[in-house]
Amino acid sequence: MADAPEATPLDEMVDGRGGVRSHWRRLLGILGGMGEGALAERARRLDRAFEDEGMAGVLPGMAREVSWRCDPLPLVLPAAEFAALEAGIAQRARLLEAILQDLYGPQRLIAEGAIPPEIVFANPGFLRACRSAGVPPAAPQLHLYAVDLVRGPDGAWRVLADRTSAPAGPGLARENRRMLGRVMPEAFRGAQVRSMRPFFELWQDALQRLAPADRGDPAVALLTRGTGDPRWFEDMLLSRELSCALVECGDLTVRGGVLHLKTLQGLQKVDVLLSRIGGAMLDPLECAEAGTGGVPGLLDAARHGGLRILNAPGAALVEAPAFAAFLSGLAQRMLGESLALPSVETLWLGDAAARARIASEPGWSIRSATDGTMPAPQPGAEPPEAPGGAHVATRLPVASVVPCVDGDGLAPRSLALRMFAIFDGSGWRVMPGGLARVAEGGALGGALPARGVAKDVWVLAEEGDDIIGPAALHLPPLPIRRQPGALPSRVADNLFWLGRYTERLERGARLVRATHARISRGVVLPREAAEVAALARCLAQAGFAGAEEVVGSAAAQALPGIIAAEMREGGTLPALAARIATLTAMVRDRLTADMHATFTLTLRTAREEMRAAGDSLEAISRAMIAVLRFATAVAGVAAESMVRGGAWLFLDLGRRVERAQAIASEVGFALDQPPARIEGGLRLVLELCDSVITYRSRYLSILQPGPALDLVLADPSNPRALAFQLEAISRNLSEVAGEADRALPDEAAALLAEAEAMVASVIAAPDQAIAAASLPPRLEQVAARIAALSDAVTRRYFALLPAAQTLGLEGAEPAMRGAA
Repeated sequence: MADAPEATPLDEMVDGRGGVRSHWRRLLGILGGMGEGALAERARRLDRAFEDEGMAGVLPGMAREVSWRCDPLPLVLPAAEFAALEAGIAQRARLLEAILQDLYGPQRLIAEGAIPPEIVFANPGFLRACRSAGVPPAAPQLHLYAVDLVRGPDGAWRVLADRTSAPAGPGLARENRRMLGRVMPEAFRGAQVRSMRPFFELWQDALQRLAPADRGDPAVALLTRGTGDPRWFEDMLLSRELSCALVECGDLTVRGGVLHLKTLQGLQKVDVLLSRIGGAMLDPLECAEAGTGGVPGLLDAARHGGLRILNAPGAALVEAPAFAAFLSGLAQRMLGESLALPSVETLWLGDAAARARIASEPGWSIRSATDGTMPAPQPGAEPPEAPGGAHVATRLPVASVVPCVDGDGLAPRSLALRMFAIFDGSGWRVMPGGLARVAEGGALGGALPARGVAKDVWVLAEEGDDIIGPAALHLPPLPIRRQPGALPSRVADNLFWLGRYTERLERGARLVRATHARISRGVVLPREAAEVAALARCLAQAGFAGAEEVVGSAAAQALPGIIAAEMREGGTLPALAARIATLTAMVRDRLTADMHATFTLTLRTAREEMRAAGDSLEAISRAMIAVLRFATAVAGVAAESMVRGGAWLFLDLGRRVERAQAIASEVGFALDQPPARIEGGLRLVLELCDSVITYRSRYLSILQPGPALDLVLADPSNPRALAFQLEAISRNLSEVAGEADRALPDEAAALLAEAEAMVASVIAAPDQAIAAASLPPRLEQVAARIAALSDAVTRRYFALLPAAQTLGLEGAEPAMRGAA
């Protein structure tokens, strides 16, 4: 089959006479005033900004591979052109809503032959569980609608695909605009660009209005697949823009036909669920495709009116490519209007005339009639031997081109435009902007790729245009809420382990530096040999493989190699840093942009310095300074930038549990030696607890067991003391549990009393050295009880299990089992 002659693509910037189109002139004048090479520099700055924000990759701090870029040159649409698109998009949305109302209700269109049954009943997007018994569904089926557009050589926009299930892109479009405004503010000052902010305000308001009528303070949640999904970053952005809770399927449960969010304080009702998951994956009780995922009973909760799911679970039906062949006729039939924004030319091959036409005309491509997720194939593909109702033929126009930054110059690239609209209960509102996607060797049709180049879309405002925001929504006054437990258990779990792993990484860094300080001189004195032996035991407990086998004078020779081995990829400290990076991504929705940047940039620096250190113990010790800076940054952000609510409580609780357990163990190891050598152990204890300067300021140069142990075990004013950690643990658990559940706070208080009693026994002893040397068994017992307390916290707040009869030695983070 021969291909048709290829048409010349339309240039979005230049008209057919070689002149610049009028709506581009102001922007080009601004760019020209920026100087030579400025645009390429802005492109590099934009890439770096996306990388620093975590948008360039799914997980911050992981492989620095840019998956999504934004070109600094926007796509510019004049006001009149946008107005025409706006009207056409709203019309298509009304038409698709009417089709869905019929196909999930009386199905007159099928009975009357207006739509072939093959493209409905064989369609994977048709959910039989969502059909009403002969009447249209009570609620609208569409809330968010997206349309993929391409402009042909004739200058007309045509629809490549309708997106009605869970369209991707509105959050990315908003982020593109925000980042471009940061990198190129002068371009916005000189051009009259319509803001996207009113659209998101209207959207947020619409979600409140679409809640069931009896809810005065509706709860809205955005359902995401989770951090493993490429769209998670956008889901997180949208949840912030729309001020709704970001939840996963495991956070939700249906009780008595009502959807609830599982939080630390119990179940909280959800009224509106903005789903970013395909309808077939929502409810395993009614959709076999959901498997073991989804939320059992979710569709039943929506069916009985206590919950609105947006978009309706069956809305993916009309994404099928075959519907494009019938929309023009259906617009006349159902709306009494001509289709203002037509689809690209599409033929359903269940029709004999259509099959004859593609056999005689070149330039058609064949694709599935019902699979709307597959990318549009390129023209010239051979049709199947017997094409029929399961296939459609599409003829794509030659897409328009737009200039893109390419190195230090510009190059033309083909372009597809995705635009978005929301239904606010009374009509359709179109975003004044969108997501322009640049084709780089792939087809323009299909779902958004995981990698690609985008452009911000500027809609120019007419002089004197008014900005229309949402009408006032009259709601009763909100009750004041300060509950620390209004946090999903999954999020609390992740924050708890983020705190623990951060503290564990800092502990490893301090142990490495203390070891280097004692063996770097080459000759280890007998007094220092005992300290090195104690450090070897600490390193072994911290996960440095082989350190537990080092004994006596061999420690100084063996430890450098052991430490170097654990610093390589996959070793103890690099593995901890990788887990911290993953957990930081998993709690990204709880961190502001500045907090996130502080976490990820300091962690990235620490990881780079660890990788560059090689096998030199001196270089490794220097790299540990960057690790300590990261831990200090986390502590500072937590102390100064986080509200003392559930997120801060569990992040801090994780840090305090880990530090308390480490202090008890390390002091026990340091004191486990003959009383005559106890002074070296005390010196090591003060160093590991970062308390040397405080001790000197209090007691000058005299080192005695009672004062030293009081400072590191029983002083509640010392942030590095065991008492400080246990007080904080008891206080945090009291905040979460309240007075009705005192078991865990009381256990922390009992451990504090034991720490104070140990110090008191040393101070009162006739020989403090002998008394101090007898403490290691008691300290080991305290460390085991702290680990048991951690296990109890996991069962009570994260696994939501009843208290166990026997507590294990250490809790296990569900996402990282076996890694603790």
